[in-house]
Amino acid sequence: MSDDNEPSVNISGGDAGGGAAAEFDPATADTRAERVVDRLGELYWQKTYGGQDAFTCLVRTILSQNTSDVASQPAHDALVDRYGGPDRDLAESLADAEQSELAETISSAGLYNQKSAMIIGAAEEILEEFVSAAGFDDFVREAEPETVRERLLEIHGVGPKTADCVLLFAGGRGGVFPVDTHVHRIYRRLGIAPADADHEAVRAVLERDIPAAKCGFGHTASIQFGREYCTARKPACLEDPDACPMADVCDQVGVYPETNEVVDPAEAAD
Repeated sequence: MSDDNEPSVNISGGDAGGGAAAEFDPATADTRAERVVDRLGELYWQKTYGGQDAFTCLVRTILSQNTSDVASQPAHDALVDRYGGPDRDLAESLADAEQSELAETISSAGLYNQKSAMIIGAAEEILEEFVSAAGFDDFVREAEPETVRERLLEIHGVGPKTADCVLLFAGGRGGVFPVDTHVHRIYRRLGIAPADADHEAVRAVLERDIPAAKCGFGHTASIQFGREYCTARKPACLEDPDACPMADVCDQVGVYPETNEVVDPAEAAD
């Protein structure tokens, strides 16, 4: 179990963010996936979504790729300190940035040469089409979600998880359940998604089986659950089946307490 306290500020934009907190009652859940999210609602605080600036959210999510929050947060803070500010358009600043300088600024996030090129390219593309970071923000908040998702996926370096995070945390869109490595592992291990499902297939199952108002919370709470209980190598159930709050709704795909072995669910399906 982690000793980390919940952040004092809502990561999705605080009280001023869009959306509404959902109610969580496992007894009334219609699907096993919804029951899992409702239990997560009993474990962790409830969040509302929306309120982040879309371009800043995009940059933050690119920085978080293939690294931890511990590494990416200082990179994000350093980037905003150098290129942001109340009187500066972040997209304009980054489109004009010298790549070597930006790479140095975000070095704590890892893969800084690749990420700096992605960020500058995204800034240039967004300015060309949307004129400013504010214009991009309007597009993310107001256009049809599928239209926004498709456009985001056309930006070099933006994959499905990054696009969905922008839709959720900037757009405040309901029914969006981003799938990162934790979510991909957990819901296949639970047996809710097929063991060999890719990230997009897991997303389709979750967005089908979980009410739209609960998807955003489900995403962030699942990540916390994956860090505290359902870790990749040593899930809580490996030594004590009763240690996990999802024990009675989990198929333990790829987890073998009798041999103390853990494999990717896709390998268990072979």
